[in-house]
Amino acid sequence: MPRTHATVEAAVRVLELFDADRTEWTLSDLARHLNQPTSTVHEQLQTLAGVGLLVRLGRGRYGLGWRLLKLSSALYGSLPWYAPAHDAMERLARGTHLLAFLCVLHDDSVLCVARSVQGRDGPPVAGELDFELPAHATASGKLLLALAGQALPHPTAAFTPQTLTGAAAWNAESRSIRAQGHALSRDEWAPGTSGLAVPVRGEGGAVLAALGLSLPTARLHAAETLLRKLKDAAAEVGWTLGHRG
Repeated sequence: MPRTHATVEAAVRVLELFDADRTEWTLSDLARHLNQPTSTVHEQLQTLAGVGLLVRLGRGRYGLGWRLLKLSSALYGSLPWYAPAHDAMERLARGTHLLAFLCVLHDDSVLCVARSVQGRDGPPVAGELDFELPAHATASGKLLLALAGQALPHPTAAFTPQTLTGAAAWNAESRSIRAQGHALSRDEWAPGTSGLAVPVRGEGGAVLAALGLSLPTARLHAAETLLRKLKDAAAEVGWTLGHRG
């Protein structure tokens, strides 16, 4: 592997270790976690801090730097659908008192690019802080995979007895999702957690993202009402973006 490529990959591995559950790392903890010499990790941290992607917090601790916010703003600003879809997600969260989210498909992974818990009146649900979601075990993932005509990613871990893992079962599920225009997951990632998702479409019907709700399985009795709200919200966003389907 070329040195430049390896250097970039090493930097990305370090940055991706920072998340909502672990906002700070020490040099020694990072070196131990990455199984690399302290001197190597120290050099990586110094470089990342020098360009503003990390910041020194004192006593050997590091956190994410403000330059990442600039890059994040530039990314979201380059996506015409993001602002109206984000507004719709926020309204859904307030109107349903559930966790609402926006997800996109990246290769065979599903990335949760925004979420809102405004007004939620129930307990937390599985994975609500995760950035990368299991595509085959979540409503948003199944929706995006089905609409893209993709097979199940491999390996397909069985998180619960309800997790869909077989090719034949996925083919049937995929056809159903495309016919109905929405996806449902029931206890497939974690017992007691379910989800609903619909596509956000742009001009020409292109699928841009999944707009969805995550909820306790006990509240799935209201699925029909929730799906209507989801589809109305997605249709409003689509109209703004030029979709007339």
